[in-house]
Amino acid sequence: MNTKRLSSNMEIALSAQMNVELLQSHNYLSYGIWASSQGYGGVANFLFRHSKEESDHAIKFMNYVLNRGGKPTIDSTPKADNDPISLTDCFNKVFQHEVENTTAIYNLVDMAMEEKDWATWNFLQWFVKEQIEEETLATSLIDKLKIAGGDRATDESLFIFDAALEKMPDDAPMARDSTSEKP
Repeated sequence: MNTKRLSSNMEIALSAQMNVELLQSHNYLSYGIWASSQGYGGVANFLFRHSKEESDHAIKFMNYVLNRGGKPTIDSTPKADNDPISLTDCFNKVFQHEVENTTAIYNLVDMAMEEKDWATWNFLQWFVKEQIEEETLATSLIDKLKIAGGDRATDESLFIFDAALEKMPDDAPMARDSTSEKP
């Protein structure tokens, strides 16, 4: 008996998004390494946590596909983006990644609606909400960096910005606790 509750197209699309989340994790890890090498430990810590969160999102997609009787496929991860040239460039790249991810999530939502796959549509609503939070966080950090002086910020302003990021709460749950049912 066939117990698969996803169309083949949806299974492929959700697997592709799982791989996008893994790539985002890879990019944020790379940005965190860059920030650490530049002496921005707080920024690096923030980016490392964000990398973990993106990895957890990939696991949510994986678990959902498995729970619906499908088999997700892991692609090879492309090389991470080039290092940012500044903190402003770093956070602009983070924002751009989040906007691209939002577009991909919206495309999945459209696909679920077209297929009348209400279970997947419902699953994706968590990601719609998450992307609002991710874009808001990225723009907030860009704004805070601008207030600090952007690329012409004083060392003291950058120190305070970096320290503030280090104190941000760690909202990324452990991967082993990630399921398709809970955030």
